[in-house]
Amino acid sequence: MKYWLVLFLSCFLITGSIFAQQPDSLSPAGKDTLAVSDSLLPSDTIPVNTLADSVSKKPVMTDSAWQMPVGSSEHPGIITHAILEHHPYFGFAAALQPLPPGGQPRKASGKEWIFYMLVLLLMVFGFLKMLFPKYFSDLFRLFFRTTIKQRQIKEQLMQTPLPSLMLNAFFVLSTGLYVSFMMVYFELNTIGNFWLLLLYCCGGLSLMYFVKFAGLKIAGWLFNMEEAADAYVFIVFVVNKMLGILLLPFLVLIAFTVGRVYSAGLTLSWCLVGGLLLYRFILTYSAVRNLVRVNPFHFILYIAAFEIAPLLLIYKALLLFFRITA
Repeated sequence: MKYWLVLFLSCFLITGSIFAQQPDSLSPAGKDTLAVSDSLLPSDTIPVNTLADSVSKKPVMTDSAWQMPVGSSEHPGIITHAILEHHPYFGFAAALQPLPPGGQPRKASGKEWIFYMLVLLLMVFGFLKMLFPKYFSDLFRLFFRTTIKQRQIKEQLMQTPLPSLMLNAFFVLSTGLYVSFMMVYFELNTIGNFWLLLLYCCGGLSLMYFVKFAGLKIAGWLFNMEEAADAYVFIVFVVNKMLGILLLPFLVLIAFTVGRVYSAGLTLSWCLVGGLLLYRFILTYSAVRNLVRVNPFHFILYIAAFEIAPLLLIYKALLLFFRITA
């Protein structure tokens, strides 16, 4: 009996304590505190794209069937042309649209061969520079007077005739092309054919400098001034080589630009040619004066008689020749 009485009292006390427990005051009855909406997460504000799809859709095929043109089996190009005419996306068969008010039709200038010519000149220059790097380095150092050992560099340049000859030929091509552009600019190309004009310009430059070279050599031998003549010839051809190289970017500008860029390139090229000619006169006078007693007035007379006058005579002869052939 004592055992059952103790067991009954224990069950009564445990049941009373369970019913006497109060609900949690921190959480309201019937609500889950974890199921509260997060205020830090705003609703999605990305607008819905209501615009129509701008991607081109498949067009409506109005031409359901078309026959192959006659002769398409012998000439496959006819098939290609017929397919393009019936293309659903592009109107190859449509008539040309009229120009807008004030519009001008585009005309092809046909400068493909000039482009190939300039590419060839640039490739030849790169090939020569890669083949004779020391010669180019000495040439630039001597031209810009960046070293004291000028006499030694001059002797080294004179002992390498092959790159000198090839750069002289490069000067003839580059300057001949520049002279051709100038004659076209001043409307002196009366023969009409640009490539024939280029041939005449290159031939005229070659003849002029060959006569100049031979005349100076003969004059130096006759008057026993071979050293002065060699110094003069060397400076003339060094400046010519630099002129042929420095004209390359201006040839590209003159050939393929228009408007202000063309005018700027033309003006800068004139400044370059004039500056190099003036620099050549100064160098030749200083070189010859160290070897021969020369009066500045006599030197100016020589420049006018043997430098400027032949150019004017050649220019006049070319004008007469072009007028006769035209």
